[in-house]
Amino acid sequence: MIKLSYRTESAKPSTIQKEWLVIDATDKILGRLGSETAKLLRGKHKPNYTPHMDCGDYVIIINAEKVKLTGNKWSDRVFFYHSGYPGGQKEVTPKMLFDKSPEKLVQRTVKGMLPKTKLGRQLFRNLYVYKGSEHKHQAQQPKVLDLNTIK
Repeated sequence: MIKLSYRTESAKPSTIQKEWLVIDATDKILGRLGSETAKLLRGKHKPNYTPHMDCGDYVIIINAEKVKLTGNKWSDRVFFYHSGYPGGQKEVTPKMLFDKSPEKLVQRTVKGMLPKTKLGRQLFRNLYVYKGSEHKHQAQQPKVLDLNTIK
């Protein structure tokens, strides 16, 4: 006799299916792009999501230099860094960081939306951000994903 099981099945390393996804950041708002990317990296869009496992996909973000910020956030928002030495506090605006490296601005946004644990650091390694429209992951045959289609 077959019994119905209403138990939640946790994902195991053997049952996890990872995909490669490409997201075009052209004219996307930075925060919304970051939160959707973090959700994809975490695997929350999959039915077999397990909080303590890396169930997410590999995400490639292209055209990082075409990302947008709304309002006066380019100049009014300030990021703080500290070297650890006395007087070593540094202030950086998104505009300064963007001019130096647009990829780092996108990476910083996504990293802040991932867990601050070993799992979060492991998930962050599944993110690849590129300045132009070219990337070096063609061999993985990534799928182009439109962020407006996922829920």
